[in-house]
Amino acid sequence: MNVIVLYASRYGSTKGIAEFIAEKLRQHGLEAEARSVDAAPEIRDYGAVVIGSAVYMGHWMREAAEFVRKNSDVLDGRPVWLFSSGPLKPEPEAVSQDAPGIEPDEIAELRRLVHPRNTRVFSGALDPAKLDFPHRLIRRLPAGREVLPEGDFRNWDEIEAWAAGIAREIAVPAA
Repeated sequence: MNVIVLYASRYGSTKGIAEFIAEKLRQHGLEAEARSVDAAPEIRDYGAVVIGSAVYMGHWMREAAEFVRKNSDVLDGRPVWLFSSGPLKPEPEAVSQDAPGIEPDEIAELRRLVHPRNTRVFSGALDPAKLDFPHRLIRRLPAGREVLPEGDFRNWDEIEAWAAGIAREIAVPAA
């Protein structure tokens, strides 16, 4: 089965997660590619879809949420998984899936629209050198470095396990 992993990423952390997921799906015998939602191909050509977005201030990026809304009729008819990337916490336990407020605000609506098989929140990464002007200003505030800590907090083992679960659910034997 062919799978498209779509993403919306401002600074590259979510793009990195999407590319990693696509790579792991290929290792499990699937045809998979990662693309930005802005450069998305015709999703009717894919048997399964994974969509992820960076999260800012508790929200998916506008282009990712709009992509799901605009394509909900096609997405609802195929296997879909959604992931979010964004909490910046150095402690692994800080991103418990059960933590209140951890899921972006749009996820409840998107669940109703496309009935994803699973949703997941992954920690993100922050390289201050990549920040645009408004985010650089936030980091200059007294509490800014606490709100936007520098570092890569992505748990690659957790992401790999999630991708393996997708591959198992699609039921394609490993190559």
